[in-house]
Amino acid sequence: MQRRSLAAWVTVAPLLALPTVTEAQTVSNPSTAPDCMSNTAFYNPTLPPSINLPPGFTASVFAKNLNMPTGIAFLGDATNFQVFVLESGHGLPSVCNDEMAWPGGPFDINNPFTPDILVFNRNGTLVRGPLGKPTSGGGGFQPSGPAIDVAFVNGLSGGRLFATDSNQSTHQHNGQNNSSRIITVNPMTGMVDPFITNLPTGDHPTEQLAFRGDGWIYWSQGSTTNSGVVGLDNGGGQNQSDIPCQDITLSQNVFSSGNGLLTSGYSPFNTQNPGGTIPAFFNSFTGQVRQGVCDGAILRAQLSNANNIQAFSWGYRNPYAIRFPPKGHPLDGGILAGMDGADERGNRPSDNAPDEIHLGRQNPDGSPDLSRLARSLWRASDEPKGVQSDRRTRR
Repeated sequence: MQRRSLAAWVTVAPLLALPTVTEAQTVSNPSTAPDCMSNTAFYNPTLPPSINLPPGFTASVFAKNLNMPTGIAFLGDATNFQVFVLESGHGLPSVCNDEMAWPGGPFDINNPFTPDILVFNRNGTLVRGPLGKPTSGGGGFQPSGPAIDVAFVNGLSGGRLFATDSNQSTHQHNGQNNSSRIITVNPMTGMVDPFITNLPTGDHPTEQLAFRGDGWIYWSQGSTTNSGVVGLDNGGGQNQSDIPCQDITLSQNVFSSGNGLLTSGYSPFNTQNPGGTIPAFFNSFTGQVRQGVCDGAILRAQLSNANNIQAFSWGYRNPYAIRFPPKGHPLDGGILAGMDGADERGNRPSDNAPDEIHLGRQNPDGSPDLSRLARSLWRASDEPKGVQSDRRTRR
């Protein structure tokens, strides 16, 4: 059997933000925050990746010493290409990931805890970057992150380069609800221009991007909570509540959200609204309806008109990974979503909640379809009008 190489597709993310490391050694976190220098790990970039692969495939290191790479895009063809790698920045919350603790400050181009894009040639040599580093004037990526994905509108053929970012590192709150964005990035200079702003941000921001050549940009919009109800584990109760993609009627249930407080689904922390109705696309943080913008969903916007936003499919917790089946495939017309299951934390823990793959399809009338998961286990005990679900199975 011919062995296929994944060398050009594999990047390795060290546990800590690192200077250039070429051989095995114990490295420490460069943050100046207290006790972070003792945050060490043994790092050996020369070892081959320990990855379970299908028969006939091998893996090797393409680029190393990266800081939390979350997105990758290719430009060119099989013989001559460039690789655009997005480093997410702060990402998961920790005092030892804090961009503010870097000696040069959050706008230092060498700050490893802020997002950027690095460009490599086909041999894995850095040829450009970091691109898009945050600036004091508001340019570049947002400093707190995380930035999640990067993609060319025409795939290998290029075109506009899009990326996603936010200004609220996940699972903590710094007053940056609705900070998620879709931006365009100049692939040569790194100049950033906002495309869509004020998208929901909480436990999960705006995430991965997909294109299928139909004049639309598609993206995954994660839920702002862990399981449909704002609790103390969601930014101390300060996260914005989830936003439905269709009109919903709440059940009579309210849920423990910490310290003896009760909260309804799709409602702000410590707000009880049993039997209430929530209009489609209503954002409780702003008190307004913004057409097409909801979460726990796959959304799309016209490339020629960013204000034309539509919900494509919804009812997910965090549909992080999205991909279109190839044209002519039996699943063509839908979108595959890899969904992260709920965490075992807070007052509504879900023990061993599985990660799942779903197929989403927009309904013929332009409304979003509702995922099978939402139909069988409506986690916030709320239901869109006209959708039948079994109350006995709700949690």
